[in-house]
Amino acid sequence: MPSPFDLTAALNERRQQHRYRQRLEQQAPAGREAIINGCRLLNFCSNDYLGLANHPQVVAAFKRAADQFGVGSGASHLVCGHSHYHHALEEQLAAFCGRPRALLFSTGYMANLAVIQALVGKGDAVFEDRLNHASLIDGGLASGARFRRYRHADADSLTSQLASVTTGRKLVVTDGVFSMDGDIAPLSQLAAVCDQHRAWLMVDDAHGFGVLGSQGGGCVAAQNIQQQVPVLMGTLGKSFGTFGAFVAGSDELIETLIQFARPYIYTTALPPAVAAATLASLERVQQDHFRREKLDMLIARFRQGAEQKGFKLMPSSTPIQPLLIGEDEQALRLSQQLREKGFLISAIRPPTVPEGTARLRITLSAAHETEDIDRLIEAL
Repeated sequence: MPSPFDLTAALNERRQQHRYRQRLEQQAPAGREAIINGCRLLNFCSNDYLGLANHPQVVAAFKRAADQFGVGSGASHLVCGHSHYHHALEEQLAAFCGRPRALLFSTGYMANLAVIQALVGKGDAVFEDRLNHASLIDGGLASGARFRRYRHADADSLTSQLASVTTGRKLVVTDGVFSMDGDIAPLSQLAAVCDQHRAWLMVDDAHGFGVLGSQGGGCVAAQNIQQQVPVLMGTLGKSFGTFGAFVAGSDELIETLIQFARPYIYTTALPPAVAAATLASLERVQQDHFRREKLDMLIARFRQGAEQKGFKLMPSSTPIQPLLIGEDEQALRLSQQLREKGFLISAIRPPTVPEGTARLRITLSAAHETEDIDRLIEAL
């Protein structure tokens, strides 16, 4: 009798679809270059947007705190894992976001699950953009609330969905910057719709924090709607160059998460050294305006050069610059050909992106130089 757990068939099917995921063993620190299988490559698939992952000040802060507190936190935040570094980082992140409080999470995925499940449940409704990150989708589905999806970045579609629900709490959830397309949500429009329908708006600004806004405050700050977004989530493993995530909001919101968010309550806290390193990187995010200026220049240079070559770019003004290919096998083949030319660029395929929209997801960093961009365009 065949086993009910026929894992081989599912794996074989994924291989045949050219969607089999494989890990690359990185032999160099995160940065401008990667070393894979002994080959040095220009890295155009990292999320280290500001080039802070190996900043000497950030690394030194990590080392000092590790010497003081060791490697692990030893417990959850609510037992004995909450150090003064965690507390100081939460206070600094709250001030950075212009919010009364902030709460640290070990990952962005956990933060999104925690918030959605703590705020809505049976009898409520959650409304999500069709291209939201998987963690937001999973959080909505797992919450037990009615789950609705509106057309991508479409405030009119959201209006129709909200009008169809007349009872319970209403939570609208969107990415700030969409991770596979690089476009920015129309937050001002969404916030206005939420206000009309007495819904709360939650923004996952994982890819906007540090990059967008004059001070790096992200999408919400750039669109000047801080007071219209009750729930703000950001990650620390991208522009900040470290690890973890946070949620910023009112005192009542943060206390609600501490009391009711299971992914927060039942998880070991981030290592104190990571919190210390993030305090140092936050200082660089706020003070090093030249990093954002350089990144903006590199984005413009890439788009201008790519458009002159006739490449089919997606409408993105962010470091995420997807090159739409279409077929899964072709995207994989192009990714491999680029690696042979000295470039590390990921081929993104379904189910991460919709059917027929496989792409090369090119990500730019302030660590890159103009000649890197020019070489990439010629290689493409």
